[in-house]
This record gives sequence, C-alpha cells and structure tokens, in this order.
Amino acid sequence: MSRIVIVTGASRGIGAACARSAAVQGFDVCVNYLTSHTDAENVAAAVRDTGRRAITVQADMRSEEDIVRLFTTVDNELGLVDALINNAGSLGHPSRVVDLAASDIDDLFTANVTSYFVCSREAVLRMSTSQGGHGGAIVNIASVASRIGGAGLYVHYAASKGAIDTLTIGLAREVASEGIRVNAVRPGMIHSEIRVRAGLPDGVDEIAPTIPMKRYGDPEEVAAAALWLLSDSASYVTGTLLDVSGAR
Repeated sequence: MSRIVIVTGASRGIGAACARSAAVQGFDVCVNYLTSHTDAENVAAAVRDTGRRAITVQADMRSEEDIVRLFTTVDNELGLVDALINNAGSLGHPSRVVDLAASDIDDLFTANVTSYFVCSREAVLRMSTSQGGHGGAIVNIASVASRIGGAGLYVHYAASKGAIDTLTIGLAREVASEGIRVNAVRPGMIHSEIRVRAGLPDGVDEIAPTIPMKRYGDPEEVAAAALWLLSDSASYVTGTLLDVSGAR
C-alpha cells in the first residue's frame, strides 16, 4: 500500500529535498507551494521519475482556509495522509527587537507557528486512531536558532522556532497513544535560497569558519534526517528535536 506525505513549502530548498527523498523512500508526495508553480512541477516530475505519484497544490500556509483545502485535495487525489513535513515558513526581515513592529511579529508567527499548528491539526484528524485513522508521523522543520537566539538580526525568527520546539514536544505527548509520532529536525546553516529572499547574502565565507564542521549543510542532509524520523527505523522516537547543524 502506498504511503502518502504532504511537504509544505516543497518547491525549493529543504522542502524540495524532502519531497524528492520521500519518493525514494516509497512515498507518494503532495508538493505544496505558494508562488513557484514551475519549481513545484519540477519537484513533482522528479518524484514521478522514481515511479511514485505526485501532485502539486498551491496553498498559502498563512491561511487556514488554504490549509484545509490542501488536505482535502490530498484526500481526493492521493488518499489519506500518512506523514506530514511542516516546512513552509519565513525568516522575516532582519531587525533588532527594538526596531520591530507588532505587525512584523504577527506576520512571522502566522507563517512559522500558526501554520504548523493548523497543518498538524488537519494531519492528526486524519491519522489518529481515535478518529478512525491508522496512525502516522509528523516532522517539523525547526531551527537551531531557537537555542542560539538570533541576537541583532533574528530574535523574532528564533522565537518562532522556539515555539515549534514546544509544539513538537507537547503534541508528541498528546498523540503518542493515538499512533502518531511527532519530531523536529533543527537545521543549522544550510545552503538555501531563503536567506537571499530575506535580503541577506549567503554569508558562507563569513559564517562557515565559525561552524565546528567548517561548512554549511546541504538540504539533502536535512531531508535525510526528516525521512529517518518518518521511517519505521524511528518507530520508538517521538518528541525528539534532532539537530542537523555541524555542532553549531
């Protein structure tokens, strides 16, 4: 029987790597995207090249209505979801706390926190054995920023990812008896477009020497950790925060 995974924000970067890796591990994949239809279709094509099914669904993870539509589309076109990778989100704009407006904080927390809660709700409603489901697994893409703090640039982002740490631990305990495992991967500095879109240079030359492993990570390394957490090899792992950060 096919396993089905939804990957949010899967048109590029870590999300795209997760979608491609999931296909290799035998999942049919819903590739969610916000604006990059062509990129999403390219990821879906890579999934189909492995012999798995793939659909692309445009949905804004800041919208509860869009999230519900995303899950309903998967119900109708692929089947009942077995796994969810919450990945879509935003860095926000670099800023010191003293310069942040309340609207900046609200927007970032809607993108990075509320979206994970609503997606997790929809997944649990389908997966939970108490709701007639067959169990499943959720992986949240968090960040080591939650323990580093992001001072001077990204305290707001780091705080949003701290909320994901708490969501992961709390939800894992809440649904452990309902056949659902919930874990998080916390990447460190990863080669990705998200920093460029936020208005920051990649910063490899400046930051890489400060990382104990002396290099950035690749999206595929994050995806490997996420897919392990979804796999039967992690069947007794839940409520865990797995750092993929080169010891940063």
